[in-house]
Amino acid sequence: MKPQSLTARVLLVSTIWAVAALVVIGVVISTLYRQGSERGFQDLLRAQLYNVINSVVVNDKTVLAGSPQLGDLRFSQPQTGWYWIVEPIGEFDTPTLMSTSLGNGKLPIPSVDEVPFDIRYERFYTTTDSFGNSVEVAETEVVLDIQGHTARFRVAGNRDVLESDINDFNRNLYLALSIFGFGGLGMNALAILFGLRPLDQARRSLEKIRAGESERLDGEFPREIQPLASEVNALIDSNRRIIERARMQVGNLAHSLKTPIAVLINEARVLEAPHGDLVKTQADAMQMQVQSYLNRARIAAQRESVLARMEVEPALERLVRVMRRLHPEKTFELSVSPPGLMLAMEQQDVEETVGNLLDNAARYADTKVRIIAHPAEENIQGGDPGRRHWITVDVEDDGPGLEPDQIAVAIKRGKRLDESKPGTGLGLSIVKEIAGEYHGKLGLSRAEIGGLRAQLILPGIS
Repeated sequence: MKPQSLTARVLLVSTIWAVAALVVIGVVISTLYRQGSERGFQDLLRAQLYNVINSVVVNDKTVLAGSPQLGDLRFSQPQTGWYWIVEPIGEFDTPTLMSTSLGNGKLPIPSVDEVPFDIRYERFYTTTDSFGNSVEVAETEVVLDIQGHTARFRVAGNRDVLESDINDFNRNLYLALSIFGFGGLGMNALAILFGLRPLDQARRSLEKIRAGESERLDGEFPREIQPLASEVNALIDSNRRIIERARMQVGNLAHSLKTPIAVLINEARVLEAPHGDLVKTQADAMQMQVQSYLNRARIAAQRESVLARMEVEPALERLVRVMRRLHPEKTFELSVSPPGLMLAMEQQDVEETVGNLLDNAARYADTKVRIIAHPAEENIQGGDPGRRHWITVDVEDDGPGLEPDQIAVAIKRGKRLDESKPGTGLGLSIVKEIAGEYHGKLGLSRAEIGGLRAQLILPGIS
């Protein structure tokens, strides 16, 4: 999964790059040091080899003679892995000379075919002595006198010395690179956090706007971000003007239609039945539909605005107080958890939707109506996929409730299941439409207290 934070993304990429670079640098330096150390080790063996050559001669008895003093006690201590050997070759019949460190041990020697001599007539190879030491051998052949007596000279050095030196260097190298790497990563993280701090400031300002604590992006921003902040502020101002203009137009339209409809309703009262009843019923339905479509137009103008917000608990408490006065014989229970829930809706839309449900519940309840508001699950099927916060408002009653087949009829516009109760049959359909305009939804089911449960899922603010 890709990190969603820009800071985390930059830190991750820079950390991966820094770690990869340090690993490559460490491997390259370690490889170069090993190559240099091996060349130095071979140069040391070569120097010791020619010291031995200069110290050995063929005496008057045609016997190899000499006692090389190489200035290193390891050539005289047994089984150290540091040896020199002078071996006659051809028809030159004389005992082999060797250092006391080799004792009775032997050095396995590869054939010339396996390890040939170079252009300097030298060859280097690695072998294991009789004592288990891994040794590097420098070898050459030299003609010792004018009679053509020839000997093969070998000097061996213990590779443990070389490997120990390389391991010590690698250990110090990796320690230094680790200290430098962690220090560099820390400084890099501080630099990135400092550099991206204005973006974090902009994010906090946007959160304040969304929470209703501010109406603009406040603060000073670098010139790379300032145009974005200015555009966001301009968008908010434009959105506010559009909302105010839409509200004004909706209000004007409502006012212009209110009087003609009221005249029709009043005139219907003086008409004789059944014509008067018919005109009044149709005028009432027309008034409800006009109000419904005006609400939809107003909601469409402001539903995407970050300025639409209200606190749930005070609004529901006002509605409950009104319902208690209208239905004093019923008990109303209100529960909002946790406190401080915020809806991304206009107050009048909340009051109209929940008020309709409360009024229906109060008319059909036997004794009790219960209102419960709480955060909904994050993934709401059919809801706005771009919104993560939703609030559920449940309105329950202990009345007779509805059967599943009756629920589908109840939310249809103008359909009434109980003609004995007053109303137009538009209440639930209006609630459903308003909730739908906010990408929420309305559901009806059997309540725990026996009657109907109307569940509203509405957009919230974190």
